Parts: sequence; C-alpha cells; structure tokens
Amino acid sequence: MLRKYLSSILLATALCTGTAYAGDVRFVVPPYSSETEPFFKEVERDFEAANPGINLVLEFTSWETLNQKLTTDIAAGSPPDLALIGTRSLTDYAAQGVAEPLDAHMTPAFKDVFIESFFSPSMIDGKLMGLPFAASARAMIVNTELFEKAGAKPPTTWDEFMGAARQISKLPGTYGFGLQGQGVEVDAYYFYALLSFGGRILKEDGMSALNSPEAIAAAQSYKQLIDDGATQPTPTSYGEAETFALFKQGKVGMVFTFPMLIPQIKKEAPNLKYEVLPIPVKTTSATYGITDTLMMFSGAKSKDEAWKVIEFLYQDKYRAAFDEREGLLPVTKAVAASDYYQKDPDMRAFTALLPVAHFAPLIPNFDQIADITVRALQRVYLGEETSEVALNRAATEIDVLRKK
Repeated sequence: MLRKYLSSILLATALCTGTAYAGDVRFVVPPYSSETEPFFKEVERDFEAANPGINLVLEFTSWETLNQKLTTDIAAGSPPDLALIGTRSLTDYAAQGVAEPLDAHMTPAFKDVFIESFFSPSMIDGKLMGLPFAASARAMIVNTELFEKAGAKPPTTWDEFMGAARQISKLPGTYGFGLQGQGVEVDAYYFYALLSFGGRILKEDGMSALNSPEAIAAAQSYKQLIDDGATQPTPTSYGEAETFALFKQGKVGMVFTFPMLIPQIKKEAPNLKYEVLPIPVKTTSATYGITDTLMMFSGAKSKDEAWKVIEFLYQDKYRAAFDEREGLLPVTKAVAASDYYQKDPDMRAFTALLPVAHFAPLIPNFDQIADITVRALQRVYLGEETSEVALNRAATEIDVLRKK
C-alpha cells in the first residue's frame, strides 16, 4: 500500500514535469459509458496483482477532448504508452511517426486471438499500427409501444420512416425521430441517411462526395423532419447522450444507434419495449460501421510493460466482460463464439448488419473532414443554409484538404 502511495506521488510529479518512471504504463482511455471506468479499474487492480512492479496508470478523458489531449502530450514530449483512439485518427498518428508498429511484438498465438478481418483498418503501408479494440455496426431501434399507440408500423423503407416519424410525433409529448445535431458523431448520424440514399463519403477519385444529389437529398430529408416537427426541437442542442436519453425516457419513437445502447436500456429503462431493426432503405441496404483502435506510442517509455498490459487485456475473461458490458461487437474469436453473441437477439440483429456496413475511409485529416461535415449539417438543421449550399461549400473545403 505504501509502495502504491509513493508511486502515486511520483507519478503526479512525473505528469507535471513531462517525465515518466520505469514501470509506469500510462494508458489514456475515453469512456464509452458509465461502465468503462469501473471495468478498466478492475483491469488495473488485476494486472498490478499479477505483475508486481508495474503500475498501470489510467487517464480518462472524453472522446471530444481525446485528440487534443494526445496532441498536447506529444508536443510536450510526454506521450502516453497506450491510448484508445477512433480508428479514423490512426492514419494521422502514423503519418506523424508517433504510432508504434506492433508486428514485432506479436506472436502467432496472440495474433490468432483476433477475428482477422478487423486487422485491416489498422494496416498502414503493410504495418500493423494498432489493434482492434471496439467494433460496432449501427442499426435503428424503435419504441414498439409508441408505434402501437400511434397506429404505425416499424419502417423498412425511408418513405415509411419519414411517415412513421410524423405519425408518432402527433402523440402528446412525443417525437418520432431522435436526431443528433451536436457533439461527436453528428457526421455519423448523417451517414446513415447518406448511405441509404446510395451516397458515399468520398468519390472514387478520393474527393468529397458531399455535393452529390444523394448526399444533398439525404440532408434535406432530415431538415424536412425538423420542419415537420417530427424530431425533438432544435436537434443542434442535442448530443449523443441527450438524444439517447430521450429514447430511454420513452419520448422518442426511433433512433439510429450503436449496440452500446442496449445494455444502457436494460439497466436504465428495463420496462421499455423496443426492437432492433436495419436502417431503413431509400435505394440501398447499408449502414455505418465504427472501429476503435488500441495504439502504442513510438515514444512510449515503457514499451515492454505496455505490451504486457495489452496481452493481459485481451484475455477472454476481460474481452467478454468489456464487450458485453459496453454492448459492443466482438473483435476476438472466442468472444464471438460465446452464447451471448450467438443467441442474444439484439446482438444478432447488429451483427447481421456487418456485411452491409461502410467504414470511415482511412485517410489523413479525416477528423478535419468530419468537423467540416458537422458544421455544414448544423447550418442546414438551423435553417441558415439550404442542403445544396451547405454541402457544396463543405465539399469544396474537403477537396482543398484532400489535395494537400
């Protein structure tokens, strides 16, 4: 206990002075839900008990501030040893030379733990620059009780979706569709419609496709729902958590979401009646998929110790606990074969959408591209610009970035 106390004092000094001590593994973790911090603290406790002399130092930061924190640490010459990042940011970190290639650390036995297809998003120039940590395909969740009250049926097409949203919104204190317009993943919430309309994020030549007729029509369909009073008022005031809170409170008929919402519903709204369905189809059966990556930094001061943390964290016991508690899809073979993923109808519904999932392109500056997209969408949702004007401007800005 005294060793741990003294180590904590030394660590605090280290973080203030930009130095680190051998045996400390700094691990930056952005929380997925209220389950994330307790889970990683359990890992910290178990890892340190199994590895005397190595301190696992967890640093929790929001997804909104994650890249800013990492960039600041890197600039100060004190990067963490490990971090969970959105895979779409990995290309930028690799280009900066701050991501550690992991091939030399891997053993055949450890590599065989994974579902091999999930390595693809982290392969850059033939090198494995990170490990798949979290995966999800997105789906629609509907409140079946509200549908029954409104006399509507769960939609399979986009036209049915628009009609059901308007119909449910006629119920007192109820909104047909929960539309996210603020914070992380506003762009993803738009991509569900974009892909269903047959649009793409980038053209074949690598330039922006946001000025395509499909992209403009997809954005306009959301704006039409806002104008019709079929969403919550002023969606640009609602982030992910606020939008999903409305659904858990029984005030929203439909949301597009990741599997992580399922355990939240079961815990926070156990009496809510819901069903998981595919994203409604306009012209194309499609959804948006997300992966997150566990990255080691090339400037890490405790690489050997950090690799021990990685191997410990990917044991079946911890992978199963993390995936099930967070409601994520498995990235390892053993967890994918478990009864939870083979028999649970909600998880099966999400997993079934993986074959039609489109993932964010692995290109430099994608976070900047996402920011441009979000700002354009917010102007549309607020009625400041038409979909055509906003998305044409966004496409021009993105093309300038792509040409650099």
